[in-house]
Amino acid sequence: MTAYDLFLAPFADYGFMRRALVACLCLGLGSGPIGVFLMLRRMSLMGDAMSHAVLPGAAIGYLVAGSLSLTAMGLGGLIAGLSVALLSGAVSRMTVLQEDASFASFYLASLALGVLIVSLRGSNIDLLHVLFGTILAIDAPALYLIGAITSLTLVVLAFIYRALVAECFDPGFLRAVGGRGPVYHVLFLLLVVLNLVASFQALGTLMAVGLMMLPAAVAQLWSRSLAVMMAISAVSAAASGYLGLIASYHLELASGPTIIMTAAILYGFSILFAPSGLARRFFPRPHLKG
Repeated sequence: MTAYDLFLAPFADYGFMRRALVACLCLGLGSGPIGVFLMLRRMSLMGDAMSHAVLPGAAIGYLVAGSLSLTAMGLGGLIAGLSVALLSGAVSRMTVLQEDASFASFYLASLALGVLIVSLRGSNIDLLHVLFGTILAIDAPALYLIGAITSLTLVVLAFIYRALVAECFDPGFLRAVGGRGPVYHVLFLLLVVLNLVASFQALGTLMAVGLMMLPAAVAQLWSRSLAVMMAISAVSAAASGYLGLIASYHLELASGPTIIMTAAILYGFSILFAPSGLARRFFPRPHLKG
């Protein structure tokens, strides 16, 4: 088998592979930087909770459309995800519950509700598609939606970048200079939900957060510069998508889980060999003697 057959032929021969690759590249560009900010704000597990929170809306969209319409399910998922995010924040501010406990409670209820809704009219195959995604079934409208979400994410991040950085590292300073921290927080949550909806189209609700958090963890192990971390996260997410599609094609594996496992392998490699990894800790470089 030549290098062309191994790395390029699947995309040259099949349109569905090309669409899946473009979707992965778009998801990497949008979800990677968002994952870095989630990690810096210590909201990694909340991102996972919000990925499950889109399920009821996606299930209602499935019932309304009468089929696996990615547009209807994406719109429903966006409404459900934003509702859960806002309700969780409101409950944590008006009660003694911490925000992580509020998110956990809402996402568990949302996950159960979504599975029940899908099971009312769908088959087990439909439920598997909703939970684990159908990246090889991405069509042109879904690809346009993913591309639009990625473009919007990059534009909004460019406008609120400095405020997000200030809120991550010194929220007191942002309040002191009159910055609207809650507004930026809501905008950031909107970007998180939008990117989870985009990932849901390809990877399902159970793994939608995979291309958001694993590349962000990889980036933190390789760099301490925020800009470099965002670039590494986007590149590693895109590379995970490409290599995962290649592996799933040749080994005849499910594409979505293979992509996430590829990202996990990159994460494991980074744990061992990155500048902040175990190899540098247990085998430090000798200091130069004068």
